[in-house]
Amino acid sequence: MKKDLVSIGNCGEYFVAAELERHGFTVAVPTSNTPNFDILAVNRSDSNKQYLIQVKTQSSKKAEWKLNVKNEKLIGDNIVYVFVVLNEYDSPDYYIVPSKTVAETISKGHREWLNTPGRNGQKHNDNSMRVYRLSEDSEFKNAWDKL
Repeated sequence: MKKDLVSIGNCGEYFVAAELERHGFTVAVPTSNTPNFDILAVNRSDSNKQYLIQVKTQSSKKAEWKLNVKNEKLIGDNIVYVFVVLNEYDSPDYYIVPSKTVAETISKGHREWLNTPGRNGQKHNDNSMRVYRLSEDSEFKNAWDKL
């Protein structure tokens, strides 16, 4: 079966929306593409704190996501990433990560990649692509309480 990236992304967003509802949030999933968030979540507790949720989804079991240089600048106390591993459409895993952590990690990783020789000792060319990786035992796995 050919993987449709739009469908994979939509699955991730709706899985996250459902989990947020289960954890005491009211959610809105915009029908049009919104530049800096995929889901608006409002905590139903007394605080009514709002979060802008960036959802990044991976269909395989590999906890690795491609991001962009713009993600290095998308930082805010109320901006949170939820990285989803669909596990080939089995039970998804969720990693709830503050935007500042994502920005710092991908920036550092990209600098390290640039300073590491490529094939045949050649220097890597700078580009806008960034990679974010998480381990299976990450502190962020299913950390809904961080919201």
